[in-house]
Amino acid sequence: MNFIDTADSYGPSICEELIAEALAPYPKNLVIATKGGYCRIAPHRWTHDASPDHLRKAVEGSLKRLHLDRIDLYQLHGPDPAISFEASVETLAELRSQGMIRHVGLSNVTREHVERARKIVPIVSVQNRYSFADREWDYLVDYCQQNEIAFIPWAPTRDWMAGSSIVNQIAQAHGATQTQIALAWLLKRSPTVLPIPGTSSAEHLEENVCATFFQLTDDERKQLSTVKKQFRTR
Repeated sequence: MNFIDTADSYGPSICEELIAEALAPYPKNLVIATKGGYCRIAPHRWTHDASPDHLRKAVEGSLKRLHLDRIDLYQLHGPDPAISFEASVETLAELRSQGMIRHVGLSNVTREHVERARKIVPIVSVQNRYSFADREWDYLVDYCQQNEIAFIPWAPTRDWMAGSSIVNQIAQAHGATQTQIALAWLLKRSPTVLPIPGTSSAEHLEENVCATFFQLTDDERKQLSTVKKQFRTR
């Protein structure tokens, strides 16, 4: 595992501080990605702020908390309805040219957003909610693969997937957990997919890593695709 995804709003700030406390100085092959433009102002209360001034301060804050001179991947956490999308992306492009960011990514966006952003700065990743049972962004996964852009699905293993007889049957056939089957599906969905399952324990982390050992058949992948239809009709 050499990729960690976080954001300044997680905590807020605490997750970035914990990463630095646990891992700095970092191994050379470790990539830490963080995000800005979405603020947690109170428990269960979130608000957008992707203004140029806020993004500059957010990047400076993340650099300080993560103990980095440059952030390998900085992602816009989402378009801000009150701010021009181009203004937000142009700010990240400027910070990239200043050496504070190496690569720029986007989160919670449409294909149109990605295409507009690519006219301003190279976009190397897109992070949207996605799983085998929640495939609203299928077309965007395909677009990313065609354009060699990493697709980073968040919430790749939702609790509401559990209980499906199809998922349970396939998991039992492989001697796997339902979470591992969900991750195995994603890993075979596209070579550009980079899942980021969260965890709160070493045991769960090991379970997630072991998902790479399970190879689903084409028939199993088709069966899992029907789970989407089941959930959509409820």
